[in-house]
Amino acid sequence: MSFLVDGLQYSNWSEAIFRQLRAGGVDAVHVTITYHETFRETVANIERWNRWFELFPELVFQGFTAEDIALARRTGRTAIFFGAQNPSCIEDDIGLVEVLHRLGLRFLQLTYNNQSLLAAGCYEAEDGGLTRMGREVVAEMNRVGMVVDMSHSGERSTLEAIAHSTRPVAVTHANPSDWHPALRNKSDRVIRALAESGGMLGFSLYPHHLKGGSACTLQDYAAMIARTAERYGIAMLGIGSDLCQDQPDSVVAWMRAGRWTKRVDYGEGSAEAPGFPAMPRWFRDARDFGALRDGLAAVGFAGGEIDAILGGNWERFFHTSFGVAVPEQKRAAQ
Repeated sequence: MSFLVDGLQYSNWSEAIFRQLRAGGVDAVHVTITYHETFRETVANIERWNRWFELFPELVFQGFTAEDIALARRTGRTAIFFGAQNPSCIEDDIGLVEVLHRLGLRFLQLTYNNQSLLAAGCYEAEDGGLTRMGREVVAEMNRVGMVVDMSHSGERSTLEAIAHSTRPVAVTHANPSDWHPALRNKSDRVIRALAESGGMLGFSLYPHHLKGGSACTLQDYAAMIARTAERYGIAMLGIGSDLCQDQPDSVVAWMRAGRWTKRVDYGEGSAEAPGFPAMPRWFRDARDFGALRDGLAAVGFAGGEIDAILGGNWERFFHTSFGVAVPEQKRAAQ
């Protein structure tokens, strides 16, 4: 069996959840450590993670390179890779990209639903694409080895990021929009561009991104993955569960509204107060990856193909994404 890697979680972390990761055999997970926080607030969140690493060293440790996935497997632990779902953590200072990378940040979304200093979010009526700063930040992320994540970005912004980036781009947690037309899900044009550029798509299990919501069946979800593989190939497919386990509903208000509005931002097309929907009964937490494996086998995937989707592809992508780029003049001298 290959590595098991989850491309995105934003759970309310605890010893119980860390033990579920181990019970589920999860070798690595990309975790959101910041949404709308400033740089200093993000550092405070890293401090909190440092304390968890200190308290539970037999369960989790911080991942910095792709090799840490293999280390996690050898030592029976889970490697935690940090990510941000909004560029607010770099404020208006491009130098903070490298600082945060040195602190372990390996993924940065250019937008979270709204227009940012870097690009337009998927909830904006107008998508002007990458901004001037956006192009510079993408280049800096390419240089230091930080993944450009376009999960919550608009169509034009996503396509421009794919075209502008010298490293493959990721959509860590979304599904095809022709399967379920959520604003956050991605079009054929975007997924095809990702595939052609060596990027990655992490299939989301968050109910708002699923056809049928919480009632989505494992068979329908697995069939959607099979159709995507037929269209674009298997090499760019992974899982980004978007688990928000044990989070209080108040966190949804922070995710959607942050500090940018005084009103309640319902989001996701909902007319009700924001709250977390129930997960599908076949995927409640990390211990259910075995059920997902069974579902993929049931729709015709071979063992090696399932291994690739459940972690092998992410592991390969980490290898090409996290290393510091060598300047051309230095590379020529080597």
